[in-house]
Amino acid sequence: MKAMVLAAGLGTRLRPLTNDRPKALVEVGGRALLEITLRRLASFGIGEVIVNVHHFADMVAEYLRRNNNFGMRVEISREDDLLLDTGGGLKKAAWFFRPDRAQSEEPFLLHNVDVISTIDFGRMLQFHREHNALATIAVQARKTGRRLLFDERNQLCGRQTGENPPEMVRPAPKTTTLAFSGIHVISPRLLNLISEERVFSIITTYLRLASEGQKILAFRADEYYWRDLGKPENITQVRADLESGELAAV
Repeated sequence: MKAMVLAAGLGTRLRPLTNDRPKALVEVGGRALLEITLRRLASFGIGEVIVNVHHFADMVAEYLRRNNNFGMRVEISREDDLLLDTGGGLKKAAWFFRPDRAQSEEPFLLHNVDVISTIDFGRMLQFHREHNALATIAVQARKTGRRLLFDERNQLCGRQTGENPPEMVRPAPKTTTLAFSGIHVISPRLLNLISEERVFSIITTYLRLASEGQKILAFRADEYYWRDLGKPENITQVRADLESGELAAV
């Protein structure tokens, strides 16, 4: 199984920690966020990863070289001229997931570098396969300003931002509002269905595909530890969770 780590963001919410480094190299528990993510992926048998880079890109490349890619095959997808967002970044790196036709149907994992969790990737992959999903996204019932809406079959049907009215892309008599966790399992056939260009969120693609009848499913991850590490105070909280034992050593 392969994976992509989304690490190209500017890390503006993490300043001043990102004044002299990319967010991927901000440390928690003595380890860079990128190392934490790569080691978690490796623990589930993932040995081939592509990492997109933009902010302090050379620092990320040198960090990986210095650590021998943590024993994995790691490729770099540079977004030097333009930060492409999650969807554009995946589209640029699509070649990594289609080199071998024999493995063309093997799902891959997409993981934000600035989230930390105990989500079971194995269970998530099994769920994805059992339901023959085009994409499966880890979600939780927690507060967020950007919410995704799912129907009674856990299929994506809309989104809601702030106090704005829901944006529905599929009819649903009843919806459940859930927060996205920055972790996806994706079938490679989705790559040929991406029609958006240049800078775009993968959520935009998911909503369009859901409107066309494609199966974009929710994987409920409420039982797992999860935290967004996009702000300094969240980094501080994870460090406290490590000290208290709420989060096992990373």
